[in-house]
Amino acid sequence: MIEAVKFWNEPNNKSHWAFEIDPEWKIYSEMVKTAAQAVKAEKPDVLRVLGGISPIDPHFIKTLERHGALEDLDAIAVHGFPLDWNLWKIHEWPNKVAEIEAVTNLPVWVTEVGISTFGAEEVQEFGLAKTAELLLGRVDRVFWYSLYDLPQAWEATTRHKEAEGSSYYRHFHMGLLREDGSPKLALKQFSDYTPEMGICQWFHFEDHRLDDAVEWLRRLGVKRLRTGLSWADYLRPDADKWFDRMMTKLDEFDLTITFCFTPEAKGVQPHHTSPPQNVEEFSDFCVEMMRRYA
Repeated sequence: MIEAVKFWNEPNNKSHWAFEIDPEWKIYSEMVKTAAQAVKAEKPDVLRVLGGISPIDPHFIKTLERHGALEDLDAIAVHGFPLDWNLWKIHEWPNKVAEIEAVTNLPVWVTEVGISTFGAEEVQEFGLAKTAELLLGRVDRVFWYSLYDLPQAWEATTRHKEAEGSSYYRHFHMGLLREDGSPKLALKQFSDYTPEMGICQWFHFEDHRLDDAVEWLRRLGVKRLRTGLSWADYLRPDADKWFDRMMTKLDEFDLTITFCFTPEAKGVQPHHTSPPQNVEEFSDFCVEMMRRYA
């Protein structure tokens, strides 16, 4: 069921890692190294992947390599949104992948790529087709972000929405399906690219969309799914019941699971983006999830 695990999400993005606490990523590197070794010992056949980086930055990869964070990993993951947030063109995807390949011998995966419908649904249609043309066959894994729009009543996982200005609202329009489950224009062509292209869909705690999401994934011919198991959520009451239900529903897919988000009580600061006080506790969480679900 679990094909691969990722250690954190976008660790070089301020929305997901408080690098003012860890400016050289030494804590993050130690956390990855410790967790990767523990997962390798527990389930050596499960692939271990660096948390997808955004922006795509070869200097960041070289920094982690100096700290020894890549020694027990099987792949490097990158995220890109050239029609929404990145300062490069969609046609540059092969070059962005090559920039990372130039500084590591590990294969590069694209574990989040997507196009919002903030301006027009036709932009997403174009972006999906061009992304498939440029990346399928170029990298081992591609995950489209995402199946569903983010509900307007929820907050996007970012720490600086005021600084993003109107770009913040693009977070809410990344799905192939609208919040109410109705299809957008690009949905009809997505099955042209499966099963080679997977989907990244984050499920919130006790997410009401889970059952419908599984039905849509089947209908679209999706075989590979990326989602997350939140360390912060696991300390909630009855979290094990929710995790069990979610993982049972997703059993038919080849899963790439992202381990991320620090419980407030465990962080250097009380925030889910904070480095943990004790990296061993993150490692213990990863091992517990492997024993339960791998």
